Formats: sequence, structure tokens, C-alpha cells
Amino acid sequence: MIMDVRPSRRGVLSGVAATALTVVLPTGGRAFAQGADGAETAARLRALEQAHSARLGVFGRDLATGRTVLYRADELFPMCSTFKTIAVAAVLRDLDSDGEFLARRIRYGEQDVERSGYAPITGLPDNLANGMTVADLCAAAIEYSDNTAANLLLHELGGPGVVTGFCRSIGDGVTRLDRWEPELNSAEPGRVTDTTSPRALGRTYARLALGDALEAPDRERLTGWLLGNTTSGNRFRAGLPKDWTVADKTGSGRYGTANDAGIAWPPGRGPIVLAVLSTKRDAAAPADEALIADTAALVAAVLS
Repeated sequence: MIMDVRPSRRGVLSGVAATALTVVLPTGGRAFAQGADGAETAARLRALEQAHSARLGVFGRDLATGRTVLYRADELFPMCSTFKTIAVAAVLRDLDSDGEFLARRIRYGEQDVERSGYAPITGLPDNLANGMTVADLCAAAIEYSDNTAANLLLHELGGPGVVTGFCRSIGDGVTRLDRWEPELNSAEPGRVTDTTSPRALGRTYARLALGDALEAPDRERLTGWLLGNTTSGNRFRAGLPKDWTVADKTGSGRYGTANDAGIAWPPGRGPIVLAVLSTKRDAAAPADEALIADTAALVAAVLS
């Protein structure tokens, strides 16, 4: 009898709560895929770039085997909404010590919703009328990429720069947030503000979901929200094998920017860390979700 050994949501969260992995991730190297088939993998990633007229960055790491895929892993890309996971982590670590802050109700107005540009949860009439708890804002920011929720959390933290400081405090010297939603998604070529690299973002997500950057209860909360993400159905969740459990966060912006970053658990195996970032030259280009899905499928095959 063949058993389905894919980790369940409960199993993943139990493991996250019980232990923090020692997350050892590679340093050094650029624009290549590590391993015997590295040159072939890099060529296939270049072919994807050309087919989609995009610039593509990849960081993939199987924590069980150490196999790694790196492609433009240290180049800067617009971060867009992938910052929301980090902002929520900062709220959990720095503002909430006993759940009391998460239970606090934040009230806001229609002007906050209009300014943010995207409010699928905060814009609901009941939430506008009654406000939302900080915990619900965290869930909305990660699971639905709600911009108003993210801005309200940034306000509680003290502004975008606090997210940069949080990254530095956990060993990420690259990722930075400078602006609020939706301005941070302008994504002009050459801009260094509101950027990250595939390696930096992948390592930070690993520290948050698998490492000891957060206390166990907060690590479990954060991973639960990432598991509940609704925005990657055409990205990681389309490209990765259907029997993998995925906890991730997407981001999109101008110049065709499309991102996805997170952790995936293949059946019966340890976690894989994956960050795929992309951008294009045309300011009006739509986010290329197929590129993210195809890249995720390629990396999964290489690391399997």
C-alpha cells in the first residue's frame, strides 16, 4: 500500500512550532546553477529569460541535500509585496509579546483604502465600519496581499525603514524597504530602493519560517499565514508538483515585475527554500506569472 506522505498543514505547523532548523545557506557565486548539471540548468534559465523577454533571478536550496540553484542570485530586483511577510514578522517579534497586541483593533477610513490601491479585505464594508485586529491585518497582508493592511502594519511599526532594520537584525544586509504601498511597486530599472536579491530574500524567508529569527509560536503563526496564501495559484502553486505543500508570498509591480518566495515541502522530504524574482523593460508590461510557474517547475525538477 502506497501512503501519501505529503506533510499536512497541521504536520507542517507542528514541525515549525516544535523546532527551529539550523538554516545553513550558501554564500558567494552568481549567475550559475550549482552541481553537476549546473551549466545545463543555467542554460535553461537563460532560455526562459529570452522566451519571456525578462530578467530572471533564482535562489533554490534543498535543505536536506544541500543542492542549490543560483541564477542572478545577487542582482537587485524590485521587492514589491514580498516585503509583507517581513513586515508581519517584525510585528510578531517586536510589537507582540503575549498576543495582546495582535488582538488590538485598528480603525481606519476610506481614504486609507483609496490611497493603498488594493484592499480586497480591508475594503469590505464590515471591516471599514468596525476596523480589524492586528492579527487579521497580518493575515490579510500575507494571504490576500492587501495593501491597506500592509500600510496599517507599517504605521504601527514606525514606517518602511523599520522593515529594513529588521532585515539587518536577522543578517540580511541587502533587502530594504523605503516607501509605502503602492509607490514601492514602481520598479524602475536601476532603482535601488525597495529592492532585494533572490539569495537575500530566500535566506530571510528561511530564517523566518524555519530558523530561529522568531519564537516558535510566532514562527507557527507566520507559516500558517504563508500556507494560506491565495495569490500564487498561477505562480509557485502552478509550477511546483501538486503533492508539495507550499508556504509562500507573491509580489507584483510595474515593468512586468512578478515575484514569489517561500518554502515548499515535497512528500517525505525536508523543506526546499525558493525565491524567484523577475522584471522586464516595458513599464506597462503585465506581471508574467507563467515565467514564475515555469521557473519553479524547472527548479523543482533539478532539486528532486
